Amino acid sequence: MRQKPLQPGVIFDWDGVIVDSSRAHLRSWEILAEERNLLLSENHFKLGFGKRNEEIIPHILRWSHDPDEIRELSERKEEIFRKIISEEGLDPLPGVRRLLEDLKQRKIPCAVGTSTCRPNIELALDIMDLQANFSGIITEECVSAGKPMPDVFLQAARAIDRNPREVVVFEDSLAGIEAGIAGGFKVIAVATTNPAELLRRTRAHYVVDRMTDVGVGLIDALLRER
Repeated sequence: MRQKPLQPGVIFDWDGVIVDSSRAHLRSWEILAEERNLLLSENHFKLGFGKRNEEIIPHILRWSHDPDEIRELSERKEEIFRKIISEEGLDPLPGVRRLLEDLKQRKIPCAVGTSTCRPNIELALDIMDLQANFSGIITEECVSAGKPMPDVFLQAARAIDRNPREVVVFEDSLAGIEAGIAGGFKVIAVATTNPAELLRRTRAHYVVDRMTDVGVGLIDALLRER
């Protein structure tokens, strides 16, 4: 019996995979803390990486447990972030634009699956002129449970009409890798925010140092493994 042809798809996390906007995010937290006279713990940014503001503000920063205040602080933080990237610009990480164009040439659909809010993604895609490279954008507003739950990736797979078993997820965060594995995806871990040695101790199927190390051939090879 002939094997059904592979129908590949790719889902990208955002920060640390498509872009490195960590400095702009860190500055936006610092500006917000100064505006509101709030304290930032020394390692807050590392602890919160890959998590939603609704988790960061009450559980990592411990600024508030009031839902309305958490929402207001979160929205203000993202307003500050968008102002920063609007003024300073944003570039995709090296290798990303080439990979996206190669996938587009192969007619392999791509989606974003991220804990970032949608206005940030839409603005960044506009700044970098990458809108045409993604058939689906799933952000924090689309799901009730963030990473390490797989919801964001499962919705992203549906957005590109693909079965998780035929989709490769690119992730840099530990929570995101766990989410991809939990959803039944093949996961490529990118050592942009965590060292490769740490990522190799996760259940990621492959680890690369940077996005320039990735090609369509690697994606095909991973998906053909059973």
